[in-house]
Amino acid sequence: MKRGSLLSSPGENQIKSMASSAFLLICMLHSLIALTCGALMMFYSHEVYVFGHGPETAIKLQGSSPRDQLLIKTSDSFSGLLLFTVGFLLFMVSFVKDRDFQSFFAKGCVLLHLAMAIWRVYFERKLEDLAKDWPRQVVGDVTLALSWVFFLMYSWREKYD
Repeated sequence: MKRGSLLSSPGENQIKSMASSAFLLICMLHSLIALTCGALMMFYSHEVYVFGHGPETAIKLQGSSPRDQLLIKTSDSFSGLLLFTVGFLLFMVSFVKDRDFQSFFAKGCVLLHLAMAIWRVYFERKLEDLAKDWPRQVVGDVTLALSWVFFLMYSWREKYD
């Protein structure tokens, strides 16, 4: 059927429903990850450092003077709040049914995750304390980007079948 048609076939509605379900699932998964990480960063930043980087690096990342510690804790809290907000926005966006918006949003998320991976490759690997962790984090960023790429491939396949 034509896109502007008022009548659509049952198969076309099922395809739209399946693509919307995939978008909802991916958004919810990414939202859950962002909300959890953001809350942990705000309230348990030291424990997250120990879990992610090890106890030696976590101590180095705390700062040496009280002023440094306060700045780092404040920075972690704001970063966590930003990540929590992104998770909340992802939750809200997951209910959008517009196929064009979903495609646009997925492309933006792919670019965002790839930009983060590039940032880690070019800048974080140069930081002595974080140098051993950047490959694992790049793999995580690329994996999150791939989830959106798979959604785009799935929705394009459904669109042109």
